[in-house]
Amino acid sequence: MRTLQRGFAAYASVAALLLGTAVAAEVHAAPAPAEELAATAPAADGPEDFGASCHTVVDGSRVTAHCRNPYPRTDRIRLHVECDPWWDLDTDSAPVDVAPADHATVTARCWKQVRSAWVTHEPAADPAPPARRGT
Repeated sequence: MRTLQRGFAAYASVAALLLGTAVAAEVHAAPAPAEELAATAPAADGPEDFGASCHTVVDGSRVTAHCRNPYPRTDRIRLHVECDPWWDLDTDSAPVDVAPADHATVTARCWKQVRSAWVTHEPAADPAPPARRGT
């Protein structure tokens, strides 16, 4: 029994030694970090990140859109619902502004079945700065 324990201990020691050597080689092979990283602003002519991330949930004849805006610009969203029967009126919600780091929930419904639902996005107009009063 003692020989099995000694043999296992020897194998474990060799495995630990090899693993330590491999880790040390990885550490020595890693490139040194740069002294100073240059901070660059995104290009002004490139596309800007925009648009709330939305997902729609259809429950029978009701549709709910849950939207969250992770970007620094306000997103104006609208929920559009196309109903299945020809006589059922399709609906478009009123525009809803989703501010940066905010969320919104928009609902709509059909009388019977929902054929499709989607959300459209457009940038909201930036609010005008407050008027200055003359002194």
